[in-house]
Amino acid sequence: MNIVLLGAPGAGKGTVAQELVADYGVAHISTGDLLRAAVKGGTELGLQAKQYMDAGELVPDQLVIDLVKERLAADDAQKGFILDGFPRNTMQAVTLDSELSGLGRTIDCALLIDVEPAIIIERLSSRRTCRACGHTGTATEAVCPACGGEMYQRDDDKPETIQNRLDVYEKNTSPLVEYYRGQGLLKSVNGAQSMEAVYADVKEALGL
Repeated sequence: MNIVLLGAPGAGKGTVAQELVADYGVAHISTGDLLRAAVKGGTELGLQAKQYMDAGELVPDQLVIDLVKERLAADDAQKGFILDGFPRNTMQAVTLDSELSGLGRTIDCALLIDVEPAIIIERLSSRRTCRACGHTGTATEAVCPACGGEMYQRDDDKPETIQNRLDVYEKNTSPLVEYYRGQGLLKSVNGAQSMEAVYADVKEALGL
């Protein structure tokens, strides 16, 4: 099961991926998580990436590709993977196909979680993240329910940055939908439903 997850920032891709990982044991490869780990680690790559992330802009292709290639080589990615946040444009998709071909692997499905922009802005601007453990919650939580740490609003969850992220997504990433449709790999799910309904539709789309 090698899946590319598509959808705007805040569409719910990460939650869907977590459910699939828990149920089927494949590797969840989130470029957001990879980049945030690099930022937190203070690596050269992380410092470069932070400037783009804080402004709601896309990190340059080569930085992301290097991170993803390294992650695909890990043991847990050998029995299947879910790519979340990569590829972000058709050039990256072509590069990914080439890299996978060299490994004797292919993409089985491109799964689109489809949500209206207005719903995404409402969702993300109310999101809060724990400084200590990374738990994601809502604006109603001042203290992390998982570890008791401080909950804060990430720079890329502020409304003005979200709109910029959506604009960037529409320009750069939405053509991927047509790319994978052209390959006969695209499946689409309504992401505005409850999480239970979304996941049920995802499993049906994947034939699970």
